[in-house]
Amino acid sequence: MRDKPEHAELDTALPHIPVAISTRHVHLTQATIDRLFGPGHELRVRAPLLQPGQFAAEETVTLIGPRGRMSHVAIVGPPRSDDQIEVSRTDEFTLGIDAPMRESGDLAGTPGLIMEGPAGQVTVDHGVICALRHIHMSPADADVLGLKNRDRVEVAVESKDRRLIFGDVVVRVSPDYRLELHLDTDEGNAAGLQAGEDGLLLSPTEGRAVLRGRR
Repeated sequence: MRDKPEHAELDTALPHIPVAISTRHVHLTQATIDRLFGPGHELRVRAPLLQPGQFAAEETVTLIGPRGRMSHVAIVGPPRSDDQIEVSRTDEFTLGIDAPMRESGDLAGTPGLIMEGPAGQVTVDHGVICALRHIHMSPADADVLGLKNRDRVEVAVESKDRRLIFGDVVVRVSPDYRLELHLDTDEGNAAGLQAGEDGLLLSPTEGRAVLRGRR
């Protein structure tokens, strides 16, 4: 952790990035939605998210692990091609699952669990991850910042009572993305952040080199 005075000048020199605190949630295939909520069920939009086309659904699920269960877990729509369950380290302890830190979509070798909805249960044999902290950005944003897809950067975030620098933040670039930093609840709590606060992009870490930043 670095003292605030050392980087005070960065507040006007570097762009501010919207921060999203990502609570535990799931992305589901249509087949899984059908089994949890009934054949042909379509997710209902509760609130649109900043990333175009994505939304928090009215429906929720219950996650059941070897040690415990979690109710009212958010579903992020629209349906995807694979089931993905994103939890924090704290959630892992509650569920009794050891989920790896992964980028979204990197699901090989991940553990599974049971999901429960009003129409029944679904057991998935993989798909549970702790999502690596990351920044969504468009190609135009990446050009302005001098970054490319899968670079790793440091991001300073500041709340009313504390300032914290997160390293190894993965850059994700797509024409479909809007600029937004995603942290999980453990990371947000550590920084004393509330959704809607800004993060400050610092210069890339030494690990930004291609061998580290790309997979």
